[in-house]
Amino acid sequence: MISTLLVANRGEIACRVFRTCRELGIRTVAVFSDADADALHVREADAAVRLPGAASSETYLRGDLVVAAALASGADAVHPGYGFLSENADFARAVTAAGLTWVGPPPEAIEAMASKTRAKELLGIAPLTDVTAGDLPVLVKAAAGGGGRGMRIVRELAELEGALAAASAEAASAFGDGEVFVEPYVENGRHVEVQVLADAHGTVWTLGTRDCSLQRRHQKVIEEAPAPGLPPALTEELYERSAAAAKAVGYVGAGTVEFLVADVPPALGPAGADVSPAPGSAGAGGTPRAHFLEMNTRLQVEHPVTEEVYGVDLVALQLAVAEGAPLPPEPPAARGHAVEARLYAEDPAAGWAPQTGRLHAFGVPGVRVDTGYASGDTVPVHYDAMLAKVVAHAPTRAEAVRKLAHALERAVIHGPATNRDLLVASLRHPEFRDQRRLDTGFYDRHLDALAAPPDGAGHAAVAAALAEAARNAGRFGGGWRNVRSQDETRTYGEHEVRYRPARDGGFEVLAPEGVRAVAAAPGRVRLEAGGVVRDFEVAAYGDGTVHVGPHRLAARPRFTDPRERTLPGSLLAPMPGTVVRLADGLAVGDRVEAGQPLLWLEAMKMEHRVTAPASGTLTALHAAPGRQVEVGALLAVVQTEDVPTEAQEDPTA
Repeated sequence: MISTLLVANRGEIACRVFRTCRELGIRTVAVFSDADADALHVREADAAVRLPGAASSETYLRGDLVVAAALASGADAVHPGYGFLSENADFARAVTAAGLTWVGPPPEAIEAMASKTRAKELLGIAPLTDVTAGDLPVLVKAAAGGGGRGMRIVRELAELEGALAAASAEAASAFGDGEVFVEPYVENGRHVEVQVLADAHGTVWTLGTRDCSLQRRHQKVIEEAPAPGLPPALTEELYERSAAAAKAVGYVGAGTVEFLVADVPPALGPAGADVSPAPGSAGAGGTPRAHFLEMNTRLQVEHPVTEEVYGVDLVALQLAVAEGAPLPPEPPAARGHAVEARLYAEDPAAGWAPQTGRLHAFGVPGVRVDTGYASGDTVPVHYDAMLAKVVAHAPTRAEAVRKLAHALERAVIHGPATNRDLLVASLRHPEFRDQRRLDTGFYDRHLDALAAPPDGAGHAAVAAALAEAARNAGRFGGGWRNVRSQDETRTYGEHEVRYRPARDGGFEVLAPEGVRAVAAAPGRVRLEAGGVVRDFEVAAYGDGTVHVGPHRLAARPRFTDPRERTLPGSLLAPMPGTVVRLADGLAVGDRVEAGQPLLWLEAMKMEHRVTAPASGTLTALHAAPGRQVEVGALLAVVQTEDVPTEAQEDPTA
C-alpha cells in the first residue's frame, strides 16, 4: 500500500492528485522551483522539496532531482501528473530502480507509445518523409509531449524548413526532446479521444469518448464527454482500436488514445432541425474515417469530464492499479454530459499573449474547478498559462453547456487578462451550442467575432467611474457639498464617461446618454437604463485596471507618462519571457523587411515569434539568447526610410 506520494509536477495537476490522496489517507510531497516557492500546490502538500532554479529544464524536467526529493522526503511512490516527465521512460525506470512505486504505465509501454513516431510504426502507420507540394498541407509535430507545443501547420513548401526548426526548438524546451515528424493535415476534422484504463491482470476499460475539437493554436480550449453525434458503429470502432492499442503494449494505468475524425454525419439540432455542416467540413458527407493521432501514456488534462460522466476518480483508480488491485470486469455506466473549459491568463487585445501578475481574487461558483491558484497568488512567467479547468455536469449536453457558460460569466477573476470572454462566447455560439458544426476549424471561422468585447462594457465603465468618484469623495474629506460641481471625465478603453456631482449627494451621468445613477459607493454601483436597474460590483487594485462584474477595464491616464514614449521602429517585448534565439546571422546594420522574423521569445512554455515592425535598417539589437525580458522591454530598433537617423537613437544608451 502507498503511504506517501510525491507528485513530480506543479500547479493544477499536483493539487488535483493531492485532493484524492487526502481522501485516501495518503501523505503528500510536493516539489517546487524557486518561482513556485509559495505556490498553491506547495501549500497544500504535507511536505515539499525545493528544486533549485526556475526554468523547467533546471527543475521539473530533472528526473534525478525529483527521485532524490522522493527519497529524502520518505515518499514510497511517485505520480508524474501530465507534461514534464510524465511520458519519460527513463524517469519511470529511475523511480522503480530507487525502490519506489511508479504510478503510471510500464516504461516499455511509454517507449512504445509516448513517441508518436514509434507509436505509428507499431500500428503500421508511416509518417511522411519526403514532402512534396502534393502532400500539402502537412502538420509538423513533436514526437513527445502534447498540449499544442512543438506543432506547426505548413501550407507552402518554402515554410517547411523554418517550421521544422521552430517546432523542434519548442519541443526541446517543453519536453526535453526535440524530435519532430511530419504527417498529413486534415482540415476541419473532429478531435475525438478515448479514455482507457488497464490493470496488471489483463482488464482494459474504455471509459467513453471525449470531443476536444475546439482548439486554438493546437491547444485544446473546450472539451466534452461523451463526444456528441458520433454514429454508434464509429464509437465502437474507436473503443476497439483503443483497447487493442493498450493491449498491444501491455499497458497498465490510465491513458488516452486520440483520433482525428473526418466525415462525421450531420447532427440534429433542437427539435430535430437539420443543422447540416457546410461543404468541406468534417461532417460534409462520406463515410466517417478515424485517423490515429497518438496515445498519451498518462492522465490527460481533460480527464475531469470523464470522471463526471462515469462517476469515478481516475487518480484513485491509478493509485489502486499501481498497488496491484484488479479493476472490476466492466466500467460503470455513463450518466449525463460534462463540458470543460480551460481558463488561461492571456490577453485577446495583445494577440493572445500569455499574461503574468497577481491574481487578486479568484472564484467560480456552482461548478467543479481544478486549479493551481488561489486569491492572492502570482501567475509566473516560466510555466503554462492555464489558471484553471472549469467543469460542468448535467443530465443533458444543452444543460451542461448552459451551466458552464453561466458559471464562467459570474466568476470572479481579478488580475491578469484571461480568455474568459472567449469561453463564454464559444459556449453560446450556435455552431457549438446546437452541434451545428463541431470541428477544429471553429476558431479559424469565428475567432475575431468571439474575441470582441462582451456586451455591457459601456455600463461597466460608468460603474467604474462612479465608484472611483465615490472613493475620492470619501478620501478627500467629506461630504458631497465639498466636491466641485464641474463635469468630470474618465476613460476606460474605448468608453468615455462624463458625470458631475448632483445636489442630492449622488451623481448625474452625462455620457453615455440614457444611464441614471441610482446609488454609488466605492465597491458597488447601481445604475438604471431603459427602465432596468442593475447592480455592479467594482474592484480596483491600483494597477490601472478595474474589475466590474465580468468586465476587466483598463483606465486610460489623463496625461501620458513621458517615460512610456517609444521611438518609431522600436520593437518591444509583447510579454515577459526569455529570448531563445535570434534569426540566423542577424546583426546591427542589416536590412530587414516588414514581418521578417527577427527573434523568438519563450513565455509560459510557448514560443512566440517577434517580427520587424517595418522595412528598414536594424540600428539597435538588445536581445540575446538566454536574456530574460519584461513586457515592454526594448528588443531592437528598425530605422525606416522616412525616419531620420537621429530619431532612432537608443534612449537607454
